[in-house]
Amino acid sequence: MNRRIAVQTATLADIGVLLPLVEQYWRFEAIEGFDAHRIAGLLERVNSDSTLGHLWLAQVDGNAAGYLLAVYVFSLEHQGLTAEIDEFFVSTAYRKLGIGSRLLEAAEAAFRTRGCTNVALQIGRDNAEARAFYRRHGYADRAGFDLVDKMLPHA
Repeated sequence: MNRRIAVQTATLADIGVLLPLVEQYWRFEAIEGFDAHRIAGLLERVNSDSTLGHLWLAQVDGNAAGYLLAVYVFSLEHQGLTAEIDEFFVSTAYRKLGIGSRLLEAAEAAFRTRGCTNVALQIGRDNAEARAFYRRHGYADRAGFDLVDKMLPHA
C-alpha cells in the first residue's frame, strides 16, 4: 500500500492538529503539566517568530503523524547560531515509514539555510531506539558533558 507522506513547515492553522501529537509525546516522555490552551499559545508564539524556532508537521494520507520543533540559540562555543531539537515525535501508528528521517532532513536543511553551525538535542537515558535513530543520522554523544537545568518561576 502506497501511503502519501508529506512534511511541511507548520502554520498557525496546524496548531489544532499538532496539539494531540504534543500530548502523546508528553505522555510518552512522562512530561507533566500538559495544558492544551497554554501549549497552543506557545506553539503560536514560536510559529509567529522565526527568530525563536521552527516547527514542522508530518502527515500520512492527510492525517497528522509527527512533528519536530527546533529552537535557535546563539553560541560563542559553536561560533554562531545553533539549533536545538526541543521536541520530535512520530505517533506509534506511523513509525517505521521513514517519517522521522524526513522530518529530520527537512529540519537540517532549514538549519543549514539559516546558517546554523550546530544542532543538539536531548534523549531520554533509556530511549535506546531514539539513540540508535540519531546515530544512524550522524549524531553522537557529547563526551564529558551532562545536561543540568533549573526551572524558573513564571514572571
